[in-house]
Amino acid sequence: MLGLGTLVNATAIIIGGILGHFFGALLKEKQQEALNKVCGLCVLFISIAGAMEGMLSIDNGQIVSGKSMFIVISLVIGTLFGEIIDLENLTEKFGEWLKKRTGNSNDANFVNAFVTASFTVCIGAMAIVGAIQDGLTGDHTMLFVKSLLDFIIIVVMTSSMGKGCIFSAIPVALLEGGITLLAKFISPILTETAVNSISLVGSLMIFCVGVNLVWGKKFRVANMLPAILIAVLTSCIIS
Repeated sequence: MLGLGTLVNATAIIIGGILGHFFGALLKEKQQEALNKVCGLCVLFISIAGAMEGMLSIDNGQIVSGKSMFIVISLVIGTLFGEIIDLENLTEKFGEWLKKRTGNSNDANFVNAFVTASFTVCIGAMAIVGAIQDGLTGDHTMLFVKSLLDFIIIVVMTSSMGKGCIFSAIPVALLEGGITLLAKFISPILTETAVNSISLVGSLMIFCVGVNLVWGKKFRVANMLPAILIAVLTSCIIS
């Protein structure tokens, strides 16, 4: 079934969010805050591992680093475009619209929870590669694995941040579903080098999400999203 991986992923997020909401209701505010920071800490180390995997290699038995200039170019140019367009503001406006439409107008943390959770489960190579595999070969394996990971992440995030995390299923469904439908057109562009570039830059952006969770909002992550497109274009030029 075409798109089954996307359907399972979105459903896993919704179920995880519902469970997290009921579990979070049992926690005191102090416990929710502690859980939120621990979740941020986990996101930080997951992103660091992803970034190191993309930057480090073994040469003659020694660990060497690389792609520093690639990271600088992608993030600087991408963030500049994002700031000009102000994607952060557009994302928050959508979150505010969603908050009112879903009857959560009294939830002060809804938009922040929605935006943070959405970036956490959307940014990454698994979503893109898994959706392409779903569209081209009908192989849902990668998206099924991602669904399990997202389920756990959203349970924890919803417990500490609130119901807004549940609605991260919407951008996940749109992103993965769209890529699945357009897989035949996208796959020639997304070479192995391009996917690795997405994974590297995406990991750095997820690191910023972790920083925001632990220390409060320090990065406008939505305005950094064009960096992924710059990374793909740069990798195509290099290839």
